[in-house]
Amino acid sequence: MEIQGRLNDIIYQNEVNSYTVATFETDDEELTIVGYLPFIHPGDSLKLIGKYVTHQEYGQQFKIDSFEKTMPQTLEALEQYLANGTIKGIGPSTAKKIVDTFREETIHVFKYEPEKLAVIKGITKEKALQMSHDFNENWELWQIVGYLERFGIGPQNAKKVYELLGANAIREIEENPYILVDIARGVDFKQIDKMAMDIGISYDNGKRIESGIKYSLIRISYNGHTCVEKEKLIVFVKDLLQVEQDAIRNSLINLNVKKEIVIEKQEELELVYLYPYYMAELTIAQRLISLRDFENNKEIKNLKKELKQLEKSSSIALSDKQKETIEMVNSENVCIITGGPGTGKTTVIKTIIELYKERSQKVVLCAPTGRAAKRMTEATGKEAKTLHRLLEIGKIEDDMKESMEHEVVPIDADVIIVDEVSMVDVFLMNYLVKAVYKGTKLILVGDADQLPSVGPGSILKDMIDSKEIATIHLDKIFRQAQKSKIVVNAHRVNEGQVFLGKEEGEGSKEDFFYIHPKTQEEMLYQVLSLSSTRLSKFGDYDFFTHIQVLSPTKKGNLGTKELNRLLQQELNPASDFKKEKNSMGVIFREQDKIMQIRNNYDIYWEKKEPEYEYGSGVFNGEMGTIEKIDEVEKQVKIRFDDNKEAWYAFSDLDQIEHAYAITIHKAQRK
Repeated sequence: MEIQGRLNDIIYQNEVNSYTVATFETDDEELTIVGYLPFIHPGDSLKLIGKYVTHQEYGQQFKIDSFEKTMPQTLEALEQYLANGTIKGIGPSTAKKIVDTFREETIHVFKYEPEKLAVIKGITKEKALQMSHDFNENWELWQIVGYLERFGIGPQNAKKVYELLGANAIREIEENPYILVDIARGVDFKQIDKMAMDIGISYDNGKRIESGIKYSLIRISYNGHTCVEKEKLIVFVKDLLQVEQDAIRNSLINLNVKKEIVIEKQEELELVYLYPYYMAELTIAQRLISLRDFENNKEIKNLKKELKQLEKSSSIALSDKQKETIEMVNSENVCIITGGPGTGKTTVIKTIIELYKERSQKVVLCAPTGRAAKRMTEATGKEAKTLHRLLEIGKIEDDMKESMEHEVVPIDADVIIVDEVSMVDVFLMNYLVKAVYKGTKLILVGDADQLPSVGPGSILKDMIDSKEIATIHLDKIFRQAQKSKIVVNAHRVNEGQVFLGKEEGEGSKEDFFYIHPKTQEEMLYQVLSLSSTRLSKFGDYDFFTHIQVLSPTKKGNLGTKELNRLLQQELNPASDFKKEKNSMGVIFREQDKIMQIRNNYDIYWEKKEPEYEYGSGVFNGEMGTIEKIDEVEKQVKIRFDDNKEAWYAFSDLDQIEHAYAITIHKAQRK
């Protein structure tokens, strides 16, 4: 159904996706409305299409499917609209004066005769023109947002479209809808294509085919690929656009000439890249080779002697393979150390740090995520930074063009050790190699058996497969690690062997159990009972300190979303003594276990123990506990596992999610 009225007050609005809860006044009633409302403010007149729903906690609401912003219909509504702070220099007092002076002509004056505003005391002619500009710009911006919404383009991208195309955005899009594929991420291509068909663009139009090709290449990047076989791409685009293969081949040639794509021949295959992806891979390859082939001016001439002294003074006993690894590091400017858990990678890193520390040379440690950097710090006793912080690229948007053009800060180091390289995608690696001085040693450490990065590219595996970078694989499980069935079984699974059961593995710790329920219901029962009582009895384990539930998927009865709901219910149920906050259908409660799900470089934190510290930045994968929900200040206090305390505004709660259960991929990023 359709209702019309005026927005009175915004109760909540998510700053990222503009999901809004607000009070709305029609001629007949005041009601609560919920839905996605970008760029609206108290006082705006709206036409809403949706339906009435009943919320279990908040009662009747009007759920918005779509909306249209309309000009205020009454002088009172117009005054409130002008006073809502969107037009610089107009507050409640000035808004009243303007409406009292121009009455029904107010909108006409703003649009067509702004100089008349200068008759009001305090408004100069210059201010009047600026107010008119702001009034019209706000209106144009909203119209563009509403227009783009039909293509699945949200408010953040709508702003970008407006910035690139300006006030003529709608006209330019209507003339060539495919322009949206180039300037906005996540577009609904079918909707854009339908619009193009409606305005008369033919099926075999070159712009249509070129856009379909670029859209297809963007789609494959969502699955981690940087390129695709040319013939497979042609088949996909033919199915998408229903055009002849010859027309697609011609468009591929045109895009290649314009440097929007690159077609690279590799033996029998032709691979097609979007230009920024190709340039990122090319930069990585060229830069790695130039770093590798530079003079090895950090080489330790008497390494074996220094290693013996170090082993003696630090009581470290290195295996032959570990010594071979350190010798490789010494003889190469760029090298890769890989191996599974328990194979001694950390011992090698610690030894390298000590060797270069003795020579007063600077070793920098880093990793792609906050949690990985924290683990590295704990394991080595030396501070490790995230790559984003080290390279100072936290503010860069997810934009392919910017990714190629952005200049990074060179790293001041003699030796750089990067851990968990399997998580590094093509753009982050591109930043890294550009920041390494020639002559600096670059040591890349990771487990090639881990899942690849979330972003495009399979950097670690590709570097190893190329055989261009010196690589050593640590495969011996050390005696201490052999006592853990978890470590032993991880290697057995990778080798295609059945893992050891409860009665096998003489002398091993009983830290691995395999339970084989036959139904999802049985599995769910096992997870809930193990988490709530059984494990705590087995080893005095507390769920919030010692236990983490992992699932391969987010969806389904055994996905993280449903597991989190049930585990919260079981382990941290609703109570009169615990406040809670509903954010976009998710209930966050005091004492909930949560995880940060994206990097936030700006959020302020304090740490009160072991000694007072403060700073900014909470990163993807960091976990913590909700300590306090403050309804008055509309904030949530979170204590993270490293004792950082940060206050999150209610509007920032989309940055966290429950972490009773997390995906395996997220667990790798911790």
